[in-house]
Amino acid sequence: MSTTHDPYASFADTTEGRIYSVTGNDWDSLVAEIGSTKEERVVVNMGPQHPSTHGVLRLVLELEGETITEARCGIGYLHTGIEKNTEYRSWTQGVTFVTRMDYLAPIFNETAYCLGVEKLLGITDVMPERATVIRVMMMEFNRISSHMVALGTGALELGALSPMIFAFREREKVLDIFEMISGLRMNMAYVRPGGVAQDLPEGGLEKIRQTIKELRHNFKDNEKLLIGNSIWMKRTQGVGYLDLAGCITLGITGPVLRSTGMPWDLRKNEPYCGYENYDFDVITTDTCDVYGRFLIRMGELEQSLRIVEQCCDKLEKLKGAPVMIDDAKIGWPADLNIDQDGLGNSKEHIAKIMGESMESLIHHFKIVTEGFRVPAGQVYTTVESPRGETGVHLVSDGGTRPYRVHFREPSFNNLQSLSAMCEGSMIADVVAAVASIDPVMGGVDR
Repeated sequence: MSTTHDPYASFADTTEGRIYSVTGNDWDSLVAEIGSTKEERVVVNMGPQHPSTHGVLRLVLELEGETITEARCGIGYLHTGIEKNTEYRSWTQGVTFVTRMDYLAPIFNETAYCLGVEKLLGITDVMPERATVIRVMMMEFNRISSHMVALGTGALELGALSPMIFAFREREKVLDIFEMISGLRMNMAYVRPGGVAQDLPEGGLEKIRQTIKELRHNFKDNEKLLIGNSIWMKRTQGVGYLDLAGCITLGITGPVLRSTGMPWDLRKNEPYCGYENYDFDVITTDTCDVYGRFLIRMGELEQSLRIVEQCCDKLEKLKGAPVMIDDAKIGWPADLNIDQDGLGNSKEHIAKIMGESMESLIHHFKIVTEGFRVPAGQVYTTVESPRGETGVHLVSDGGTRPYRVHFREPSFNNLQSLSAMCEGSMIADVVAAVASIDPVMGGVDR
């Protein structure tokens, strides 16, 4: 855009006239200089340190007064090299990396990755049913905890404090469930190729059912605060508009797409993990705006609770069933429990492999240090995460570690819509638009 060679110049002459970059110069002198021009057009950085840009998202906004004439996203400030790192780890160790991408939806990252590994191994149809049901239950709890962050922080960024407090109050209950089952609140690496790390603890189902009751009751607090609230409606209705044609053109998925009236949900359209056996609804609106996306996330909370209840019923019937595939060449040789020093192998299991069977010790050592081999090939698997379609493209050369891992991360794709949502609107509406997309930069800059 600029024709000047000086990157530190306070202004640049372009084909559209003189454009000023506000970089911290004396404001009074800058305003006086801009005021002498016929047009007032200013370029400002919103982020990456701005609290509403979700950590490290940089927005370059060109303003005419308070109206946005151009909006561009700058990403890459949180790049971790997760995809590349997985090429130097075994297939099982890869779970520990991918769970940290979209750190608000770790179970979805893990499940998409493991579904791909299992498809390459050809074991999709022999997966233990109890493990699959636990995966579904954990994903739906994770959807609730992720939406709580989206709804709470989105409201806070628009000036509403109480919804944030209520949302994080309920999220804590879900994180307690995660800790009870996996030993960790986030980035659990709980889903493993062939099943899950460990079964539910004793009394786990009772606590889950009690938590469902509490969540269903307490979700009403935010509904009463925001749905129909005149101030909230004015800040969100008609803001961040993006219709179906725009979503299809830009490859947008998740609540942003469903706010256009399109009932696209992979759990229904391309079922995985047995979702075709669960009774739930796909929540849509036809407003194409921030308010519609808010309503969708609120509606999805109840649908997730419905699915979790059905998971509890299935798990009661499957009590005692295995949670890891019965194949010693793939299944992790573990008998995990949560002790004083955290999650690890039980003392009985260690005593057995160390003192009774040299073959067990050798096998344990080999599969942990080297890992199992995956037949050569490539596969693409997808799951419906809280932000849309999370897909993973896995390539195997027949070795004990991936040749290539690449994720189709919904936050990355959905951020493309920001320009279409914001250009022509007021600068105050950018915050609402970004919050309605709900991007997680750990997934974008992976």
